[in-house]
Amino acid sequence: MEATAQEVDAAVRAAHEARGALTDRGVRAAFLRTAADELEAARDRLVEAADAETALGPVRLTGELARTCYQLRAFAGIVDEGAFLDVVIDHPDDTATPPVPDLRRYKIPLGAVAVYSASNFPFAFSVAGGDTASALAAGCPVVVKAHPDHPGLSELVAKVLRRAAARHDVPGGVLGLVHGFEAGIELIKHPLVAAAGFTGSVRGGRALFDAAAARPVPIPFHGELGSLNPVVVTEAAAAERGEAIGAGLAGSMTLGVGQFCVKPGLVLAPAGPAGDALLKSLTDAVSDTDAGVLLDHRMRDNFVAGVAERGQLPGVESPVTPGACGAHTVSAGFLTVPASRLAREGEHDLLLEECFGPVTVVARYEDDAEVRSVLARLQGNLTATVQLSAEEAAGEGRGAELVRELTPLAGRVLVNGWPTGVAVAPAQHHGGPYPATTSTSTSVGGTAIERWLRPVVYQGAPEALLPAELRDDNPLGLPRRFNGRLES
Repeated sequence: MEATAQEVDAAVRAAHEARGALTDRGVRAAFLRTAADELEAARDRLVEAADAETALGPVRLTGELARTCYQLRAFAGIVDEGAFLDVVIDHPDDTATPPVPDLRRYKIPLGAVAVYSASNFPFAFSVAGGDTASALAAGCPVVVKAHPDHPGLSELVAKVLRRAAARHDVPGGVLGLVHGFEAGIELIKHPLVAAAGFTGSVRGGRALFDAAAARPVPIPFHGELGSLNPVVVTEAAAAERGEAIGAGLAGSMTLGVGQFCVKPGLVLAPAGPAGDALLKSLTDAVSDTDAGVLLDHRMRDNFVAGVAERGQLPGVESPVTPGACGAHTVSAGFLTVPASRLAREGEHDLLLEECFGPVTVVARYEDDAEVRSVLARLQGNLTATVQLSAEEAAGEGRGAELVRELTPLAGRVLVNGWPTGVAVAPAQHHGGPYPATTSTSTSVGGTAIERWLRPVVYQGAPEALLPAELRDDNPLGLPRRFNGRLES
């Protein structure tokens, strides 16, 4: 099923040639809505195919498909609204210093986009997922590099999207699909690919990121690579509701067999009785968690080896031992370690790296200084969470200070919640400092469309030469900033 270099070239060229079919915003919005309708109509077949390849279960997959359809319709609404075009018009002003000429600015699509599917979300971060939906909404055709964990499903979804495109006279080349490692390399190097979106490992993402930068004409590469997603539990919070925090942590770290990119992988919890209660609750809840199947044997092997290596480090204990369980499943568990061992560089640095699967590391701290020292050693993350007492959440104590300390570390900061579950909403941000992502953009939420656009300004252009979006009479009824005033 490996695509040849010629097949990759054909897919990219077909996408490039399909750009004109997406010029009309009405067509784009209708296409996205029809794609959602067609996916829903094929739900039973798609979920069955996805479950056969991923073993994620019909309930989880049905929900994920619903999320995918919601994303498509949400971007259709954004296209209809038109605010994403960022239209700004300034008429000439000779009294300004320096004088202002006639300037008209908006955003245009970059061109064909390469999308690299994720393993853990066969619908929402795959062929019809957020990268594809946002790129199509921006007016960019897409060529998807299918993930090897669900190739059959990828083909089915691609056919559904092409069927939706045909209903609006959009050529099938608007959604290309290729398979194979070498095809992924060929795709990022293709001169007609204008940008790329990726969700996966640090190693794979960094290799593609470097390839995108090394091209004769470098292109934007929006990659989601890896994240530890730290959690800080204050002593007051642990004393107030340690049992609930332990249970909540267990649910979050084992959700989807720990295969979510926002799984909490490091928890700073207090030493002493308050922390002990939290740990007991966590132990009870994780011990009651059923063994699960990881997405493929490579991930299973990496998980088993990773938790074994971490568990052998000095001072590390395993109240509930994670690892292999049966021929194909893994059992959830967690490790504990004194936070002082993470506060300085050394052999315990491995505990500060993501371990994909149902495991987390609980670092027991003695004082706030240890918390600060550990946080100072962390790289960028998708999320950072703080669990506060009611008094701290009201602004007393160290709550506000902790929120400030966590903000530089992540793209989403949670207070008294859990990071698993990324809402598809206009205000959402799913990204963070490197290595969480390679750009400052989000891959979830309405502003994900911004990744596939670039601004252009027309200066002194006669009205007859301007695109309709930039004309004074605003024939398309777009929200815009006109001579300094916001019009909606």
